[in-house]
Amino acid sequence: MSRKEKVIPVTERPPEFIHKAFPRYPRGVLNEAFADQVIKFIEMEESIQEAPFDRYADLSGLTHIRIGIDHIIYTARRRRTVKQPAKSALFADNPMSFGVAHPYELLMYDAMIEVRESRNAWRQRNGSRCP
Repeated sequence: MSRKEKVIPVTERPPEFIHKAFPRYPRGVLNEAFADQVIKFIEMEESIQEAPFDRYADLSGLTHIRIGIDHIIYTARRRRTVKQPAKSALFADNPMSFGVAHPYELLMYDAMIEVRESRNAWRQRNGSRCP
């Protein structure tokens, strides 16, 4: 920061800023550049937050996925270095988004960030078992 600007944590920022900077419901194409941008934003927020925060992303709005398993592995290795516990939930409603969410969950097994993917919209919204 060139000027003496105050760093404002994400919890104190207006909701429209959070939605633009880190959409919970990403739309369009998921590629390596977008994934890196999201990870950089999360890492920035982790560095200024006093307490860990949980994350949620609904991947059902993605129209295309242009990210390889090598980048998913790279991202998981990078995120496994986090020292504070946090939870991350990924909702995948189709095979395309599940193909990203599930390997990431497996790669993050036993890390400080607990990653869970869900394929069931009803359970995701209601936090219980389907009837």
